[in-house]
Amino acid sequence: MVTPFLTDVPVDIDRDTARLRATEELSGSAYQAAKPSWLSEAFNWVLEKLLGFFDTVDSAVPGGIFAVVLLLVVLIVLIVVIRLRSGPLATSARAERAVFAGRRKASREHRVAAEAAAARGDFDDAVREMFRAVVRSLEERALLDEKSGRTADEAALEAGRLLPDVADALRVGARLFDDVHYGGIPAAESGYRSLSELDERCRRSRPVALAAG
Repeated sequence: MVTPFLTDVPVDIDRDTARLRATEELSGSAYQAAKPSWLSEAFNWVLEKLLGFFDTVDSAVPGGIFAVVLLLVVLIVLIVVIRLRSGPLATSARAERAVFAGRRKASREHRVAAEAAAARGDFDDAVREMFRAVVRSLEERALLDEKSGRTADEAALEAGRLLPDVADALRVGARLFDDVHYGGIPAAESGYRSLSELDERCRRSRPVALAAG
């Protein structure tokens, strides 16, 4: 009884047969269930590479990974600042604070509107219209280009280069316009009167380029 059983058991298995048997065993459901998913393997690969990168940076850069993170934060801040000052965001911000909105009127029309507003006690509107009369008069004299989207500060700065004797008053007037029109600060009669005087001074003032000639 023993002898026939022993003769059925292979005494020696060659290499190809062993490999085949091992492949069949590993392809069984128990081994396949224990095998990590492709997502898990991908995550482990990324994590391994990331940790290796951090180790390299930590040993190669003074300050290690903290210095790299700090540098990235500084670069992001610089990019945002540049975009705010010169990119589409800056253009949008300037357009929202422009002196003129809609159709341009003659400086005389702005003066008439300012006087009418002052007569009825609406000094907010009087300040707005009088400063616009100042800027529009400068455009009519070709001391300022008729540029759309120009802010009050930009108008005061550009005109102040040609009319230095009223440069300080122009800056004060621009600040008053912004405070009233965009800042919501109530205007007083004195503010309107100061802009009316500025309008007269600007009309009498001669540009330095013409005076030098």
